[in-house]
Amino acid sequence: VAGSPGKGSGAPEGGGGAGVSSSSSSGLGADAGLEIRTRSVEQTLVPLVSQITTLINHKDKPKRSDKTLQAIQRVGQAVNLAVGRFVTVGEAIANENHELKEEMSIACIEARRAGETIAQLTDVANLDHPESDSHITIFTDKTGVVKAARLLLSSVTKVLVLADRIVIKQIITSRNKVLATMEQLEKVSSFQEFVQIFSQFGNEMVEFAHLTGDRQNDLKDEKKKARMAASRAVLEKCTMMLLTASKTCLRHPDCESARINKDGVFHRMRLALEQVIEIVTDSRPNGENEMAPISIYSGIKEFKNKVEGLRENLYFLSKENLSTMLEVILEHTEDFTDSAYTSHEHREHILELSKQAKMELEQLVSVWMQAQNQKTKDLMEDLEVAILKTCQCMNELKREVHSAATSLAADLLKYHMDHMVLKALKITGVEGNLEAVAEYTCKLSEQKEQLVEMCRLLRHVSGTEPLEITCIHAEDTFQVTGPQIISAAETLALHPSSKIAKENLEVFCEAWESQLSDMSMLLREINDVFEGRRGKNAKHNANLKALKPVKLDTEEQAKIAKLGLELHLLTSDVDSETEKWENQENDIVQHGQGMSSMAYSMYLFTRGEGLLKTTQDLFHQAEVIYF
Repeated sequence: VAGSPGKGSGAPEGGGGAGVSSSSSSGLGADAGLEIRTRSVEQTLVPLVSQITTLINHKDKPKRSDKTLQAIQRVGQAVNLAVGRFVTVGEAIANENHELKEEMSIACIEARRAGETIAQLTDVANLDHPESDSHITIFTDKTGVVKAARLLLSSVTKVLVLADRIVIKQIITSRNKVLATMEQLEKVSSFQEFVQIFSQFGNEMVEFAHLTGDRQNDLKDEKKKARMAASRAVLEKCTMMLLTASKTCLRHPDCESARINKDGVFHRMRLALEQVIEIVTDSRPNGENEMAPISIYSGIKEFKNKVEGLRENLYFLSKENLSTMLEVILEHTEDFTDSAYTSHEHREHILELSKQAKMELEQLVSVWMQAQNQKTKDLMEDLEVAILKTCQCMNELKREVHSAATSLAADLLKYHMDHMVLKALKITGVEGNLEAVAEYTCKLSEQKEQLVEMCRLLRHVSGTEPLEITCIHAEDTFQVTGPQIISAAETLALHPSSKIAKENLEVFCEAWESQLSDMSMLLREINDVFEGRRGKNAKHNANLKALKPVKLDTEEQAKIAKLGLELHLLTSDVDSETEKWENQENDIVQHGQGMSSMAYSMYLFTRGEGLLKTTQDLFHQAEVIYF
């Protein structure tokens, strides 16, 4: 799309979810910097795109009945009225948010101007000759309509994305309040003061949970949604841990293990709060890029795609590139072959398949290089055989690592589901038996190492990015909760008659048990994906017992919601008119199939699927049939 200015400023902490800038006064282009990351903004735009498309989808001289002309005029008026209401709300938001005022005001002016232009160009119902040069209309100035449509879409999108910054700002403000209160909680020295501040902290956490829950549901990217769910799960569970750990510290102020226990909770909560803000603002600390570890599954999938691509193009990649990809996959299989928990049988099979994969690739490269020099029928047949054998070997390797990871997980979960070590820690802690507590903490540490290893191996075979993230979250939970149980048990053993120390240990043990239970559910989902019982977009929400997202009843949120509502009013207005168009020979009706195809593309877009990925794609799709 022509005319794409740079990104604007003013977004809190890292840009606030979308690059936004004011378009040129000519309105000739949509802003390529606008990237929408929430479903609500996308779904608000779809009816507007649909109705503008309805207006413009015609040839230069279609047969026009009175009903068609009236329908066109009504559509144009409906667009203009809805945009007028929409702009009024946008202007109110601009007046109440100084940092957005300039950008929002410009976008509102452009939207209003475009809406009025469309109304003027569609004012055709009462004209004897709508195509007369004396009166510029949709029939005589198609370019003008296209320009107005592009300006309208661009400016309305800007208003929506700018309004969305307010939601991001609310989340950041809420996070800052939580952090400030946490600092106060860390420093309190009396129960009375703690109770007062914790009550405030609880209210702030509820508000933060509501805001982030809404945001999580609205995120388009499933990977970010899973990361958000994991962070919110940590915050939910840590809130109770923070309460009991802090009370234990206040009751036993000179106890080192109690202080370590409490510090661990505060540290984990701060990390989770930071991750939420990274997701919301789409930023990384110190400008770092997120480098997620590559799983064996994703590596094999990419490798097979490249190998199968040789059928279409023998020259699109180098043999070194393919060899490097296989080397990376085989390096990751060492996580299995080097693991003390992988069975001898699985280890041997993985090593054999790794060796076979190298041989198959050598054969493939040999035939491939010959085919590049001489593309004979026999060589192409040999190449096809080499491709099939290489892919088959990778499928067998994938099946073997899946079997190794899931069988280990099933065995470990079954073995540890009785929670014998946790029960023993509780009993020996209450007895004040420091020696026995030390013995069982060693056993818990061993159990933790087994479960952490299990999570690492499951991540390689999880099959989807959201499930990978859930495996990483589970690994972190075991890694952190294990030492916290140990410090809580040591505190109880030192103060065996302390009810609060006993309650504290119970809370951490419950978190461990809950995560083990979640792993059984995760294992089932991983097996379902492998067996094809779930789609490629399998969603896992980090096994949250999530707080139900509730919209905060604030004036600003109501206004943002109204922005979407006003645009959605267009749909019923226009659909009722288009249904009345009876002239089957009319070009507008004849374009129905094309419009249907485009509408389906946009529907997929709102779900984060299909070929349309950015707002620029959306704009382009709306223009395709015009030219």
